[in-house]
Amino acid sequence: MQETKFVGSKQYVASPELMAAVDVARALEKPLLIKGEPGTGKTMLAQAISDAFDMDLYIWNIKSTTKAQDGLYVYDTIQRLYDSQFGAEGVDDISRYIKLGKLGEAFKSEKQVILLIDEIDKADLEFPNDLLWELDRMEFYIHETKETIKAKTRPIVIITSNAEKELPDAFLRRCIFHYIQFPEKQEMEEIIKVHFENLDETLLAKAMDTFYWIRDLKEVRKKPSTSELIDWLHALYIGGINPDTIKDKLPYLGVLIKKDEDLETVRKRSIY
Repeated sequence: MQETKFVGSKQYVASPELMAAVDVARALEKPLLIKGEPGTGKTMLAQAISDAFDMDLYIWNIKSTTKAQDGLYVYDTIQRLYDSQFGAEGVDDISRYIKLGKLGEAFKSEKQVILLIDEIDKADLEFPNDLLWELDRMEFYIHETKETIKAKTRPIVIITSNAEKELPDAFLRRCIFHYIQFPEKQEMEEIIKVHFENLDETLLAKAMDTFYWIRDLKEVRKKPSTSELIDWLHALYIGGINPDTIKDKLPYLGVLIKKDEDLETVRKRSIY
């Protein structure tokens, strides 16, 4: 029997507030806008919802050059011209040259799906506004074929943002918003245990203490994320590091810290 409420998944630990936000967005049939610092599981949330409800996941990765039209459909005029030059059959059938984007594929699906619009703030400022009609109406018009594509079942739309740019008010009004707070130690331990079996408790405790100590240093510009902690724990385990030496020796620090000035800061502070 399919779950009616989102409770996370075997691979994704969700806070009660995040679970409630997912359920509210589903009930109100509105996009769920997720913000939070890198490494807090924004992108993985869509996969977790897909796993929890056994729905297909469509991922639209946004780049600085992405336009709203790319998510709907593209008319491949170059391929049609090429086919016409070489006498290919069916050139007069324009529909053969209409390629649906991820939004279009989600709308076209016969069953409800998850649509992830990932890192929407990477695109230009007009991008979110250009999607307002389609996200409201769950339909779009293909001018070349005079066809309207309308979602038979409204997809569950998850939108992520790293807050690199402010999103338009008109767009925000149409979304349910949730900010994923960086996990406290107890929640982080739950997340870690999803990725490791029988991890030494002392190693975990010493690594966590050092990790949060680094994050608390105000001088560190790029604070290590959850994914970097997981990688660091893998490195410590594989390297057979003595847990009692972690804070003093800071082994494999480059797995956690990615900026020269931050490396220097952490090493200096660890001496004193």
